[in-house]
Amino acid sequence: MRIIVAKNYEELSTKAAHLIAGQLIMNPETRLGLATGATPIGTYKVLVKMYNDGLIDFKKIVSFNLDEYYGIDSENAQSYYYFMNKNLFEKVNIDKNNINIPNGMCEDIEKECNDYEAKIRGKGGIDLQLLGIGRNGHIGFNEPDLKFEAMTHLVDLDDDTIDANSRFFDSIDEVPKKAISMGIKTIMHSKKIVLIASGIDKADTVYDMIFGPINPNLPASALQLHKDVTVILDEDAARKISGRRGMDSKYIKIE
Repeated sequence: MRIIVAKNYEELSTKAAHLIAGQLIMNPETRLGLATGATPIGTYKVLVKMYNDGLIDFKKIVSFNLDEYYGIDSENAQSYYYFMNKNLFEKVNIDKNNINIPNGMCEDIEKECNDYEAKIRGKGGIDLQLLGIGRNGHIGFNEPDLKFEAMTHLVDLDDDTIDANSRFFDSIDEVPKKAISMGIKTIMHSKKIVLIASGIDKADTVYDMIFGPINPNLPASALQLHKDVTVILDEDAARKISGRRGMDSKYIKIE
């Protein structure tokens, strides 16, 4: 696991975008896993600027989003479909037929999840998966206590997740209680993973993710088992590991 400590959110976003851009340049047909939430917005802004500057091209990119709220229409301003269009897709030249996001209004949830997994497998898997991390250690919407072997599935959201996401809604009562999410097993099959985290409220979770036991109670801890993970943190999120900067072991390198 490679850990990069950036000075601030802006530097974090730039470093993450440059890693993604490098992947797109290396393979113009990259299968790209994407995340939503507040943290990736800066990364998407940098990627859009790089696209506008002619440095990267999304024409042949195939995207797979981690998750979507269940019971929210794609036209709803709080849907992740809407979020991705607003922050990335409508600003670059990605083929709309190559965009894949779970259907939060599906009638048959089991079929939707199975079909989503089949789409990922049919494209050869995900080359690079971008992740954020929740305060409770979730990645995607994989909440604590879910088994690591889960693939795309319907999730009951934890109270902590609902509370954290309530800032995007007029009231906490409007926050969906369920979501469709790639499972830990799906995420772990990605060839490369880039996880970004910002803010002091993530410091304890980040430390436990890297140095704590591998345990479904902290879903992100499963990333310790992946062969190619880069974690990019701002100084606040890295506060608990700051004393270990320069650490270089067989498994962890902190820069």
